Amino acid sequence: DREKTGVAIGASATNPVTGKEIPIWIADYVLMGYGTGAIMAVPSGDERDFEFARKYSLPIVATQMPPDSWFTSHKLKPSVDCSTWPAAYVGEGTYVNSRNDSLVLDGVTEMTEAKRRTIDWLVSRGIGRGAVTYKLRDWLFSRQRYWGEPFPIVYDEDDMPVSVPDALLPVTLPELADFKPQALDPDDEISDPMPPLARRADWVKVEMEVDDPITGKKMPRATMRREINVMPQWAGSCWYELRYLDPTNSRAFVDAEVERYWMGPQHDGHTGGVDLYVGGVEHAVLHLLYSRFWHKVMYDLGHVSSSEPFHRLFNQGYIQAYAYRDSRGQTVPANDVQERDGKYFYNGEEVAREYGKMGKSLKNIVTPDEMYDEFGADTFRLYEMSMGPLDASRPWNTRDVVGMQRFLQRVWRNLVDEDTGELTVSDAPCPEPLLRALHVAIDGVRRDMDGMRFNTAIA
Repeated sequence: DREKTGVAIGASATNPVTGKEIPIWIADYVLMGYGTGAIMAVPSGDERDFEFARKYSLPIVATQMPPDSWFTSHKLKPSVDCSTWPAAYVGEGTYVNSRNDSLVLDGVTEMTEAKRRTIDWLVSRGIGRGAVTYKLRDWLFSRQRYWGEPFPIVYDEDDMPVSVPDALLPVTLPELADFKPQALDPDDEISDPMPPLARRADWVKVEMEVDDPITGKKMPRATMRREINVMPQWAGSCWYELRYLDPTNSRAFVDAEVERYWMGPQHDGHTGGVDLYVGGVEHAVLHLLYSRFWHKVMYDLGHVSSSEPFHRLFNQGYIQAYAYRDSRGQTVPANDVQERDGKYFYNGEEVAREYGKMGKSLKNIVTPDEMYDEFGADTFRLYEMSMGPLDASRPWNTRDVVGMQRFLQRVWRNLVDEDTGELTVSDAPCPEPLLRALHVAIDGVRRDMDGMRFNTAIA
């Protein structure tokens, strides 16, 4: 909230859409890490730009008309005259004062549509192009728990962090009998939360020689204190596609030749990387974005040959199932719910049934182990793939699994004599009608598999 200051440099730039001259200012509130560090200020739609323009008496032109409710909340009559506005309007609104001879945004109500029209206009005249940019936020990268990669960081007697020498890597977790974190004691004013690793004082305190972080010279051997937080699960998932290629390599995270074979560029213009990633839609803005950043760093350092980690993301649907809630609104284990006369009961209390994503939080999960034990792994896999399109959410019904098991049993009986255990397959030439049907099936299944249509391939 500190006061915003700036200096006009005495030069101007031309707005390519309006043709008007815009004064150039150097301001202390512009974030140098945002984009290129140079921004187009729109005071009517940005709070910081609004405050800056008001202070230096710069023009404020409304580009969007706020809704009547906004004016009512500020006890104003609706107006595009920004001199009456107490602050910038930062929400969605109908565009105003936004047109030239060939581009009209006035009346547009959605920002995405206004952006599309403006980009198309700039591209058609050869004075701009559309681009996708990513906003990678700072990453909270420490956890106060046991299961995680230890940080290769130690602290000297002045609490200055120093990297563990390469010769002492990797840092491994010590054995712990109790790995629960110690929470803050609300009845003790001086208590501190304690990560599990803090219990191993013999591991936390370590004698070693480290390099001076400033000069790079070897420092005398001294007692250091290890970092007792650990990395989150992201630390592994950001590069696991590379470790899968060479999981038993004890010398490197992946052999260079192995990485080039599986993930390296295959021809000129090809970036390399994983061909297909199947995962939930939430991966696009979480795991995959951070994983791409991680991969780009390794590429810049020369550790991998592929400049991009992933080519295509396919979002699978959710497996859905019934969940049950008691009178408190708490979910109860679905497996322990009994149905009586169209109503549902848990421990004698009636519960409400709802439909949602299968998961641990709703206590309606069906574990693969249960299905394997009762029906076999092949039955379980085939049922999941036959439930419907892979990108659609599908309802789970354990009773339907039996039908898939019977189908596999029929296939088995076509090939094996159940009384003798001998194969019933013949070496005789295949009849032409059957051969044609076989090739039609092969072609159809191949097309379905390529298109991720596993349910129709099975059907």
